[in-house]
Amino acid sequence: MNFNVTKKLIIGITATTALLAAGIPVALAEEEVPSADASVAIYSKYVWRGFELSDDSMVIQPSLSVAYKGFGANLWANLDTDDASVDSNLWNETDFTLSYDGAYEKLGYGIGWIYYSVVGSDTQEFYGTVSYDMLLAPSFTIYYDTDGFAGDWYANLGIGHSFMITENYSLDLGLSIGYYSIDGGDPSGSGADYSEFHDGLLSASMSFPINEYVTITPEIYWSFALSSEAGDLFELGPSNDDNYVYGGISASFSF
Repeated sequence: MNFNVTKKLIIGITATTALLAAGIPVALAEEEVPSADASVAIYSKYVWRGFELSDDSMVIQPSLSVAYKGFGANLWANLDTDDASVDSNLWNETDFTLSYDGAYEKLGYGIGWIYYSVVGSDTQEFYGTVSYDMLLAPSFTIYYDTDGFAGDWYANLGIGHSFMITENYSLDLGLSIGYYSIDGGDPSGSGADYSEFHDGLLSASMSFPINEYVTITPEIYWSFALSSEAGDLFELGPSNDDNYVYGGISASFSF
């Protein structure tokens, strides 16, 4: 499940106001136009909120996004190249997201709805996010499930920074921590509720623009448990481990 879809904030009101104040006809301003982005990523493992969702197999994750005046839609899928648990159905997940993102001065905000079509269990989540344009670019997002796992919620706090290596290349580093509340999710199997600091994620990536439209990005991640209870949950996965180092490469096409 992919919640890390990058959405472009379209800012036109400020520019229009400035043109009016200067007495320049608004018709001369550049009109906002819809934007689209397609990408495909290949990773050594599929990890979602600390859970290992692939069994020692490479995954391929295509994505398609469109946006206009802050409104966006995204279609994302996961193909597991060796998922024995679903026989020949290697396309084991497809997610659809509708969102709206905006900004007020340095404050960014967004709301959205995600539908998860997963082999064996579909569900839906609503989310809200806020961010602030300052050092480390902090962001905070809350997801709330209303369907297959109704009542479960997940909160994520993230920070990141880009270090300019050359004029065209930067090293992007990120850290996020998550808190998960799962109804009846006690790893002991008692049926008790689970509410714990859940997972941490360290990331590093560097984008290489090929031309105006195409970018290649190598990525590496370290996902780890933030509590012993979370570690017990993660160890129920295929590798029986509570932390994973994985990575891959993605190609994005903007038009």
